[in-house]
Amino acid sequence: MDVLALTTYDEAPFLTQQIDELERRGVSIDCRSVPGHVSATESRSVTDYLRFFPEVIREGRNGYDLLHAHYGLTAPMALAQRRLPVVLTLWGSDLAGPVGPLTRVCAPRCDEVIVMTDQMRRQLDGDCEVIPFGIDLDRFRPTDRDRARNEVGWASDEYHVLFPYSPDRTVKNYPRAKRVVEAVDSRLDRPVNLQVVHGVDHETVPVYMNAADALVLTSDREGSPTAVKEALACNLPVVALDVGDVRERLDGVEPSTVSTSDTELVDGLADILRREERSNGRAAVAELSQGVTVDRVLEVYDRTLDRGVDVERFE
Repeated sequence: MDVLALTTYDEAPFLTQQIDELERRGVSIDCRSVPGHVSATESRSVTDYLRFFPEVIREGRNGYDLLHAHYGLTAPMALAQRRLPVVLTLWGSDLAGPVGPLTRVCAPRCDEVIVMTDQMRRQLDGDCEVIPFGIDLDRFRPTDRDRARNEVGWASDEYHVLFPYSPDRTVKNYPRAKRVVEAVDSRLDRPVNLQVVHGVDHETVPVYMNAADALVLTSDREGSPTAVKEALACNLPVVALDVGDVRERLDGVEPSTVSTSDTELVDGLADILRREERSNGRAAVAELSQGVTVDRVLEVYDRTLDRGVDVERFE
């Protein structure tokens, strides 16, 4: 099977890991990203997206079996070509955020749609398959905390709370995480450090997760946050706002907490740090192994190829 993949961010670890697993299964994937520069504080221009249309149309003539568009902003380009059936994967912010109206227009015209959560399925209000991005459980696994702390250079007699995002990504709400950790620091008898980790090789992220005492998630919105699932795979306790599928992922996980206010975040984090325990999170994400989720993606591919191009989308 030959697949043309479109994305707005071809360095997203959850995407590259899925592509790697698909290729191990014999799927040949060429990934094309929207041109232009993007960062935590800078978005692409309309011109960048317009430049992508002719590139996708040209690529669509090169003998692929299907096109897999990742993120709602790539859907218009995917639908502009008329040769290949289109699978669209939505990541979360492309449905709940500013591009949501465009996503809702394009999604029904795609041959198959994949979303991350049941909440997204309800928001889309159309036919779709819930398949969260999977986790590499061989890479993300519990290891010795003291050894991990020595490796990253964190003090062994202090608390360390992991914030695995750039502070410049406003949707992740770093100021709120900072307020929460500062409030907890004033309650406990040992220093509580907010450890901001971003821009590191993805291979080293499990080391930081095993070195930390908890992960804090204060995002304004999410789909199915990969960092939470990776933390669970490492048995790292999670303190999170009730966004995306976090409540579902943390169901039955102890110690961890889902909160709806700063007060609940502070109380939950303080309690977890006092307990100084790892969680039972790994058992909760066993169903989200990369192998299991890719099996389901391949089922979507096979179903799409069996049907062929939906000609009605061009009418």
